[in-house]
Amino acid sequence: MKKAHISSSLDRTWLLPLISISVLSFVVILAVTLSHSKSGSTSDFTVSDQILVDRMGQPELPRLAYLISGTKGDSARVKRVLQAVYHPMNYYLLHLDLEASDSERLELAKYVKSENIMRGFKNVMVIGKANLVTYKGPTMIASTLHAVAILLKQAKDWDWFINLSASDYPLMPQDDILHIFSYLPRDLNFLEHSSSIGWKEYQRARPIIIDPGLYHSKKSGVFWAKEKRSMPASFKLFMGSAWVVLTKSFLEFCVSGWDNLPRTLLMYYTNFLSSPEGYFHTVICNHKDYQNTTVNHDLHYIRWDNPPKQHPMTLTLKHFDDMVQSGAPFARKFAKDDPVLNKIDEKLLKRSNNRLTPGGWCVGSSAFGKDPCLVYGNPYAVKPTANSKRLEKLVDIQDFELP
Repeated sequence: MKKAHISSSLDRTWLLPLISISVLSFVVILAVTLSHSKSGSTSDFTVSDQILVDRMGQPELPRLAYLISGTKGDSARVKRVLQAVYHPMNYYLLHLDLEASDSERLELAKYVKSENIMRGFKNVMVIGKANLVTYKGPTMIASTLHAVAILLKQAKDWDWFINLSASDYPLMPQDDILHIFSYLPRDLNFLEHSSSIGWKEYQRARPIIIDPGLYHSKKSGVFWAKEKRSMPASFKLFMGSAWVVLTKSFLEFCVSGWDNLPRTLLMYYTNFLSSPEGYFHTVICNHKDYQNTTVNHDLHYIRWDNPPKQHPMTLTLKHFDDMVQSGAPFARKFAKDDPVLNKIDEKLLKRSNNRLTPGGWCVGSSAFGKDPCLVYGNPYAVKPTANSKRLEKLVDIQDFELP
């Protein structure tokens, strides 16, 4: 399988959003003219450089587009996830749903504005007009597609989309992920999926639900219809994990595709319980252009009870070794400020409290507890850790000639 070519040039038109109370009625994407801080750059490389950086014969780095979502009270958690997964090569869209207050969104936007590196690369956005998201309802898919549409419009050169929540956390630095993904074909889609849906046929597919979030402004549970429906005959249902790593090409197809399949299935999943566990999976596995691009893994470490309950287990310190050995780049779910997050920061990310995860782009001194990322250089410079080998094994890419 041939790898697709991607552009190496940084997008200089990225718009940094700033939220003010007066403009919370729409997605805030304000152009800001900011001078590049000398204290935040090196003398031989600045954010305004238009040169292409030679990676000494290695594959070009991909660019990842993240959606990090939360709800009421999640502002600090979303901030922490952003700090943990931040890299100047990537794009980030932050969404606190309508249940969160305007002050929480404003707090998040002020933080983004306060970080020199984020101001310099203009690669973080905060959604100002929040979406109402109902647990298990189709408003979850609507919110994700909304985020994808924003990223497609504002960040035109990314390769993979990754959705995370405030209860997710990375298990390795972005340098590891970007390094390994640089050797992968750019058309691979990572999503756990199966057509053998078992008990989900009667608890997911046949029931008919109505999401009041589609027409109300207050969050509430879904409504259940008395009638049941038969299984579809014109397409085959696939279900799996709601956490995905999807290509830009496939998501362009979902948002504005030439085939009507994505829209047909979106209508079908409007009355489907837990639609994020099936929508993308069913679209991709029912279209000839994409059904052979899937990797059956969601790149998350998730632990379930036996037999599985409605929600996965909350991860703690006792799961740390298993998380590391899994090779997965992400894990969920975590309780707020659980001690295991501090251990992940210390042992895996080398990240200090309230700082960004350091990478090859951080060229400042770390002596006497200084933050090396206060001075940044070449964003194409990556320094993979030993964890990258575990990710390499997980995605089985020995055939792609890793050094």
